[in-house]
Amino acid sequence: MPALCVLTGAGISAESGIPTFRGAQSGLWAKYDPTQLATPEGFRANPTLVWRWYQWRRSVVAEADPNAGHIAIADLEIALCERAPTSDDAHRPFTLITQNVDGLHRKAGSSDPVEFHGNLWENHCDACERAAGRVALDIEEPPACPACGGLIRPSVVWFGETISERAIQRALQAVQSCSICLVVGTSSLVYPAAALPQVALEAGAEVIEVNPEATPLTPLVSRSIRGTAGEVLPGLVAELIATFA
Repeated sequence: MPALCVLTGAGISAESGIPTFRGAQSGLWAKYDPTQLATPEGFRANPTLVWRWYQWRRSVVAEADPNAGHIAIADLEIALCERAPTSDDAHRPFTLITQNVDGLHRKAGSSDPVEFHGNLWENHCDACERAAGRVALDIEEPPACPACGGLIRPSVVWFGETISERAIQRALQAVQSCSICLVVGTSSLVYPAAALPQVALEAGAEVIEVNPEATPLTPLVSRSIRGTAGEVLPGLVAELIATFA
């Protein structure tokens, strides 16, 4: 069975009321720049400030629900994996890669997304990198690591940090082996994620873009559909499921 890959960006979460990273830097946070809030150096200089910023972001995300776009993608995964079940990544009929850290794809029912930039809800030690799981939203200071005493930080990829090797390998494997690559709500400006659809094109895949506006990827794709994920994906997913029948 041919494989299908989906890549999502901030646009799909914006429909659920999640502000983009820079959009979130408004109101109480307008005076801070990314180097203070989303870099290892910023965290080490003022861990309480950065921790509270991410706790605030988590509180915003906690109130959000997946939209029709998230749900359609989860439905697509269920339909394809039921027809060709496998536990082998190399032969999965469906792979979801997301640049978003909000966890809304999982909340919608997607089982194992490649979270390219990490997960807002997870944490790890800044010193020894030991996983620390989730914490309550009312904790206003970064906790101490029980293993080494270092400070716990959000498990998201900050500016200046590298994508995990596991995420890169899973994403590359998916785009190199898929027959259709669906690119949803991403500006196609943030690398290395922006290179993934180009890899799919070079491997011979049909690349379909869903976005309200043109992007640098638009002239290259097989098909570009103007509209939001919530508007376009329910119908497009039904079409794709029929194609893969």
